[in-house]
Amino acid sequence: MVMRKFLPCIALYLLSVSSVNAQTPPAAPAAATTQPPDTTKTSPWSTHFQLTVINQIHSGFHAAYSGMNSLSDTVEPAATSITTTLFLGRKLWKGAAIYANPEVSGGRGLSYSVGVAGALNGETYRIGNPEPVLSLSRAYFQQSFPLGHTDYEDAPDGPFQVAERLPTHRITITAGKYAMSDQYDVNAYSHDPRSQFLNWSLMSNGAWDYPADTKGYTSGLIVEWHTPNWAVRLSSVAVPVVANHPKMEYVFDKAMSETAELERETKLGSHPGTIRLLFSYTQSRAPSYKAGLAALKDNDTALLNVIDGNGEGTSYGGHKTGLGLNADQELTDNIGAFARVGWNDGQYATWAFTEIDQTASLGLSFKGAPWKRPDDVVGVAGVVNGISAEHRAFLKAGGYGFIIGDGNLNYGHESIVETYYNAKLYEHVFLTFDYQYVTNPGYNKDRHGPVHVFAFRGHIEF
Repeated sequence: MVMRKFLPCIALYLLSVSSVNAQTPPAAPAAATTQPPDTTKTSPWSTHFQLTVINQIHSGFHAAYSGMNSLSDTVEPAATSITTTLFLGRKLWKGAAIYANPEVSGGRGLSYSVGVAGALNGETYRIGNPEPVLSLSRAYFQQSFPLGHTDYEDAPDGPFQVAERLPTHRITITAGKYAMSDQYDVNAYSHDPRSQFLNWSLMSNGAWDYPADTKGYTSGLIVEWHTPNWAVRLSSVAVPVVANHPKMEYVFDKAMSETAELERETKLGSHPGTIRLLFSYTQSRAPSYKAGLAALKDNDTALLNVIDGNGEGTSYGGHKTGLGLNADQELTDNIGAFARVGWNDGQYATWAFTEIDQTASLGLSFKGAPWKRPDDVVGVAGVVNGISAEHRAFLKAGGYGFIIGDGNLNYGHESIVETYYNAKLYEHVFLTFDYQYVTNPGYNKDRHGPVHVFAFRGHIEF
């Protein structure tokens, strides 16, 4: 609440500081300033491409019963997803650029991505029509302002970066349409389902109900402050009108989401690492789980449809507070480790990401240099997810969210172990084998499994 009230003031203050510093002439002549030579291969354009195809299948398992949002307890046909993205960037002037990502996505997840809160394929989402669709996933403007007598560093060309020299002390403003996960909760070893872990609760902090439409994007403003070892980012963005839905809205003090993250770079000997602390506060049309329990007793289908993502909320007042801690650390030249913990208050219905109110994960990443495959990567991780007492009571009474709900609940933590081998076959071409072991899918010990999930992933990037 406090952060929400002061976010506009903070943003204006940072902008004013950056403006003053950018316009203040240096005390010494420019010739007296020593800077490393500019070795960046600059270009006004950045153009990249990716194609990812994932094919998944899971084993049958024992289930005492099934409901509307249950993972199928029998072997279902293999599920295939595809995404192909063009990453375009254009430099406008010093420190400024625009970015756009036309993207085609299609296919489906296992059981149409329901039944497991830590959903099984990070490249899919909950949709009814699996036909490939062209959309503009991102379209945003970005401007960096130097602070003081800063040094500069090379920013190489990449999918979200036009090659240029960036000040090491800077303010960066991003405005437009993007994914919150582009800037927040980043992790070197557990963040990208196109090359790393597939599970939703490993690619991101599952307890962060981060503001996004069905495909994972939102619109708004991010202000970041960077130094060589620290970063702080603040944002205010739009939220869905309907749970996990393409339609978005931004209504000040009624439907909006504020996120803050403090980032600190670390060293273990000569090996780099990063620690990130995240805070989020979201207001939306989400009903409370207590209201959902009353609706079940009164057979109020209109409100129940809002909670399960099939109806538009008519009243504001939903709110959710979340915290997350995220760390990655290189241990040796070929081994890295990561961990996440997350929590949200779980009083109001999940509105954007997935139905997780508490989460903890831990994992390792191994490069293939010891077996003479330096570009191959092996990952292994475990994650345990939970939900609040109010959320449990709603599901126990027969309620449904938009991801889980078996018509009943014998509560137990949902536990997932995932491992993958990502092999570089040729330049720009990768093939991955992935395996997930899931117990208590949807937090239900009456459907405890285990479920064995197998996947092949093909990926091209350049």
